[in-house]
Order: sequence, then C-alpha cells, then structure tokens
Amino acid sequence: MVPHPKLIVMTASLMVTIAWGSLAQGPSSNKKAYERTGLEVTLSGTATFSGPPPKAQKIDMSADPECYVDNLDPETESVVVNNEKLANVVVYASSNFILDNYSFEPSSATVVMEHKGCRYVPHVLAIQTGQHLSINNSDQTTHNTHPTPKINQEWNQSQPVGGRPLAKAFSRTEVSIPFKDNLHPWEKAYVGVFTHPFFAVSDANGNFKIEGLPPGSYKIVAWHERLGEKTVDTVFVPGESRHLAVTFSTADLKF
Repeated sequence: MVPHPKLIVMTASLMVTIAWGSLAQGPSSNKKAYERTGLEVTLSGTATFSGPPPKAQKIDMSADPECYVDNLDPETESVVVNNEKLANVVVYASSNFILDNYSFEPSSATVVMEHKGCRYVPHVLAIQTGQHLSINNSDQTTHNTHPTPKINQEWNQSQPVGGRPLAKAFSRTEVSIPFKDNLHPWEKAYVGVFTHPFFAVSDANGNFKIEGLPPGSYKIVAWHERLGEKTVDTVFVPGESRHLAVTFSTADLKF
C-alpha cells in the first residue's frame, strides 16, 4: 500500500523537528552533575587596552533607507575602548580535570540578541549549550540572521518587520561563532558557546565577573575578535575571590 503524500510530508516534517530538538539539547553525557559545596570561587576582573586603539571606520548604510535614517554617523565596533578599558572580551574558564568531568545544567534564562538600529545588540555575547537564544527584529526593516559556526549547525533565516523572534540553541562548545546579516553586510556579532556557566563578557568599562567556579587548576582564557587570545594558568583555592587584569595592546591586532 502506497502511503498518502500528505502523510509522507507530515512524517518528514516531524523527523526534522525531532532532529533539531535533539541537537538543541546537545549530545548525551554520562558525566556526573556538579553539586555546589559552598566553597566555590569568584573571579572578577578588568579587560584593558594599552596604547592608541585603532580608529573606528565609518559605515555606509545608504543601501537601506531605514538604516540610513536611524544612524546619522555609524561606525564599526570591532574594538571598543573607553578610558583604556576594553569591551566585548569573552573571558572563560577551561579545565580538563574539573569542568570536563562534570555536567552543568544550562541556565533557564533566555539570552536575547536583537537587530536594533541596524546593528546586532549586543555585539558579543556568550551562552551555554542548550540555553535558549531569542533573536528579535526591533527595526522597521527586514533583517537576516546567519551564524557561520565551524562545528555547530549553520542556519540562515530572515525576519520581516514585526516578525516573531527566532528561537535557537547551540549544542557544542565553540568560541566564537560569527553572526552576519546577508541583507546588511555591516551587521556583525559573535556568540561564544560553552558547556558550563563559567564565562563572562566584559562590559563598556571592561569589567567581567564569573561566580560559582569549583576550586582547582584552570586556564583562564580571554578572547577578542580582533586581538586574539590571552591565557593565564592558575590555581584557585576553596572559597577564594580574586581579581584578574587582562591587558591587550595595539601589537595584538590581527587585522
């Protein structure tokens, strides 16, 4: 008996939905769930930039009248320095002996990225595997969201004016996934993805904070889209609070 065409289509759609749901949840793991002991570590710090920062470049948004009207003097934001403090640095903990041996429940909080003023806001963010990412179009023009990961699933989706938010998730660690907008090539963003919650992104004043880190030996990594990586090997004792200064300079510029 030949299946009805509608049944075939419905079955295929269901298979796609199940496959994407499984991917969003990430690969299965037999790791032990981490349980807090009360002796966790707090790491705070400041990202700074030494020397004259590169000058921001002007952006031509005249291809889209709505974008052009909303941005009187748009400039690139690949290196944002305020009084020698560096924004948009992804700082995270790495440890083969601790973090890789435990599983960490993804946060129930939804992380929001939006097309606003024909820019990605925020320009850089970080998220856990399996955590919900909502991408909104807050402009009066159609936008396109197109992440180009190396090991996560690539997708490419447009949003009309007033369209519903895109609901997404990533399943694998990746630092950092570039986002672009095929309709507005100046729109760029980066999303870091981690299996654990021990990461932060430096704010406009260069500040970052990571809480609840299990004590032990770590590599602390600071990543920036144009300045590359800085790493610090360190050991945290139980209950410690520490401040870490991360300094980049003009010599670190990659392009």
